[in-house]
Amino acid sequence: MTTYKTRGVCSREIRFEIEGNTIKTVQFIGGCAGNTQGVARLIAGMDVDEAIQKIDGIDCGGRGTSCPDQLAKALKEYKATH
Repeated sequence: MTTYKTRGVCSREIRFEIEGNTIKTVQFIGGCAGNTQGVARLIAGMDVDEAIQKIDGIDCGGRGTSCPDQLAKALKEYKATH
């Protein structure tokens, strides 16, 4: 399980598991429960690169980032170190 500390969003952190290049599980700690659960379920089973392409750059309320965007950042960081 990998943990990523978020910045600039309501969720505090994101926990995720990757097997090969496939996202197995995603859990947001904090944030808007319905939205973060929805994103987590939609992303599970997806290829890491495809997920990054779909969610990178999503903005929430003019913050310049969002929980999905933070997940994209976490996945990019994971790829850079594994």
